Amino acid sequence: MEHRKSFVLVALFALLLLTEIVIAESNGDKGNNGNNGKGNDGQVEKGKGGDDAKGKGNGNGPKDKDKKEKEKKDKDKKEKKDKEKKDKEQSEAAAKYRMLSPLPTGQEQAMCQGQGACYYKTLVCPGECPNRKPTKNKSTKGCFIDCTSKCEATCKWRKPNCNGYGSLCYDPRFVGGDGRMFYFHGSKGGNFAIVSDNNLQINAHFIGTRPAGRTRDFTWVQALNVMFENHNLVITANRVSQWEENSDAFTIRHNDKLITLPEDEQSEWRETSGQREIVIERTDERNSVRVLVSGLVRIDIKVRPIGKEENRVHNYQLPQDDAFAHLETQFKFFDLSELVEGVLGKTYRPGYVSSAKSGVPMPVMGGEDKYQTLSLFSPSCRLCRFKPQEEPLFADI
Repeated sequence: MEHRKSFVLVALFALLLLTEIVIAESNGDKGNNGNNGKGNDGQVEKGKGGDDAKGKGNGNGPKDKDKKEKEKKDKDKKEKKDKEKKDKEQSEAAAKYRMLSPLPTGQEQAMCQGQGACYYKTLVCPGECPNRKPTKNKSTKGCFIDCTSKCEATCKWRKPNCNGYGSLCYDPRFVGGDGRMFYFHGSKGGNFAIVSDNNLQINAHFIGTRPAGRTRDFTWVQALNVMFENHNLVITANRVSQWEENSDAFTIRHNDKLITLPEDEQSEWRETSGQREIVIERTDERNSVRVLVSGLVRIDIKVRPIGKEENRVHNYQLPQDDAFAHLETQFKFFDLSELVEGVLGKTYRPGYVSSAKSGVPMPVMGGEDKYQTLSLFSPSCRLCRFKPQEEPLFADI
């Protein structure tokens, strides 16, 4: 009996122990399943979130960045075009005026006729420069009538400023559209595209000398050819053995026709070629002219020699029978494209960065091989853009 009772107690104890184990395992499984479920759910959510984040970072992120960059480029391009359009309109408006009778003081006056803030306003030349074309340019500035939003008449020299934007002077030294100065050596007898664009090309012919012991030529610009549509406008400094201050040392030809300017300082020559008007006027008694091709370019030109002192200081070693008459020029462009080329032209590109070394006395620009042409009249070079029109253009009637 006692033995049976003990057996029952052991069985009950075993049953109780087994029950505790089952309960414990059940709770443990529940806890683990809960944790795993939660953990897995959390992992799934985390994974999902991670995928979303990854998606946004590697997918939409670059797209958003590219979109913003494109929007910025489009905005910059639009702003540039708007500025170019405004500049062109301003340039055209500047010259749209009708001259009125001078005041009793001799001051010239004009009524602006271009649309804008200055429309129908009368501008009077200042007392210190009463005339647009003064008879003594060497000592007197000319009156510049500006019918743009500036709406003013100011005094300016009518000669090339060799330190100003778009200048080409000396042993060719340029000041680009970016305002930086640089030298371009070229070669004696060479021809180079100074500007080459869709509707304009300007070639320059170089003269020069190379003294014994030098590795390169001294060079100067002796002639320019302004090419537009199917026309050639050539300005040449004549070869003279001795410089004469009282004699002209330049020749101008338009399509092989010699242009003669009367020996009157206020003289000018005009002609309509295709859709452009050409205006050439003296800006001094001798050897100084302004050339305008409407809507494209204005060039202030001065012809000068290499003087004896200049020859000595720079050790050019020039022959005594050649004054090396050459051109000093300054260009003002009105309608360049964003892809303009040429030694000077490319400096007018938006965002242009000069390749000339900075911080040195004579920063040199290369590119002889890119811009050399076969002749003064050739529009072809490695990077040239200009294509002459085959048929003559006629002005609208």
